[in-house]
Amino acid sequence: MMGKSKKIIFLVDIQSFYASVEIASNPDLRGKPVVVCGDPKKRHGITLAASPEAKKSGVKTGMPIWQVKALCPKVNFVRPHMKKYIEASIQITEILNQFTDQVEVFSIDEQFLDLTKSQSLFGTPETMAKMIQQRIWDEVGVFARIGIGENKIHAKMACDNFAKKNKVGIFKLNQQNYRDLTGPLPIDQLFGVGSRMKRNLERIGIYTIADLAERSLEEMKKRWGINGHVLWLNAHGIDYSPVESSSTVLYKGVGNSITLPRDYENRKDIEVVLLELTEEVCRRARLMHKKGNTVHLSVRGADFDHPTGFHRQMTLPFATNATMDVYRGVLQLFDRFWDKEPVRSVGVSLTKLEDAREVQLSFFSDQVKKIQLGNVMDEIRNRYGKTAIFRASSLSSAGLLFDRATKIGGHEA
Repeated sequence: MMGKSKKIIFLVDIQSFYASVEIASNPDLRGKPVVVCGDPKKRHGITLAASPEAKKSGVKTGMPIWQVKALCPKVNFVRPHMKKYIEASIQITEILNQFTDQVEVFSIDEQFLDLTKSQSLFGTPETMAKMIQQRIWDEVGVFARIGIGENKIHAKMACDNFAKKNKVGIFKLNQQNYRDLTGPLPIDQLFGVGSRMKRNLERIGIYTIADLAERSLEEMKKRWGINGHVLWLNAHGIDYSPVESSSTVLYKGVGNSITLPRDYENRKDIEVVLLELTEEVCRRARLMHKKGNTVHLSVRGADFDHPTGFHRQMTLPFATNATMDVYRGVLQLFDRFWDKEPVRSVGVSLTKLEDAREVQLSFFSDQVKKIQLGNVMDEIRNRYGKTAIFRASSLSSAGLLFDRATKIGGHEA
């Protein structure tokens, strides 16, 4: 009996994406240390991306500008241009779609591809990887690293731990070599292991991926539930999730977050920003004709060396996209979990979405009025701009609405 043919999955990742796009649009920067950052004069001047030349000097993402200057005196600072990055990402997706219709956008600079059915057209996985690399370089001017595997965890681990570190930028993992090659790696090199989970794993003697793979599935599930199960599968190179093209992925939630221009310590100031974020989240939900059952709030403290903050969620009494209904939930979470430490970044999201055109009769009249009010405000903003109508609190010194109105993702377009 012939065995089932193995899948060919790629993860295409763009090296130092923001910095690479800036260099592609300004060739004079090629070969020089480049850092994409916020305004160095403001508190939120941190590194968003660094070119390989800057990284050689020790520059890392998230590093404050003053530290970058100390490590790399000849650095070239560039302000971010989010519209440019989005356009480059879309252009790359269009290139990938010429090789397969199964392209899953994982982030602005990472995309999964299922090329199982493309071999007969384009050749071996390695040949296809080189073709994709060349097309992206010729048409976008950025260098792609490509991880190849039989599933998504193979491709992700191949890219992050091997393709990013070799000269050609291509590496292949399969079920036969996965354990031998990934086993010796430090545990935080396993996809899904962050700094907190690393500490938890090291407390029980798990320092490498091989250490985790040797533990039983039952132990991992008992300690960390579904997260433990997923990590155990990742350590063994097992992943059944398909590559889902954007056309088949349903909206699971809508969110908005911001890094603040200064440390916010006063509760009233933070409330202003939370209301602005909630307003934008609900506006986007209404545009999608969606309402949500669950609200999420994330808050990060101002000290990067000693992180504080929280990420919590709560189920709302009913599904809604009315700003003040969602905002009440946001404030409940904030009051319950804020540790009174200065706040540096905040995020609000609405999930478990459903069709907003269905309204329960038990609260029909009240909800309809709120929805109608929201729709009227949305129409005014869509026609005349986000600042055409706003809440009075946005005029306070804490408000960020007018500054963000001219930006994409909190940065210059």
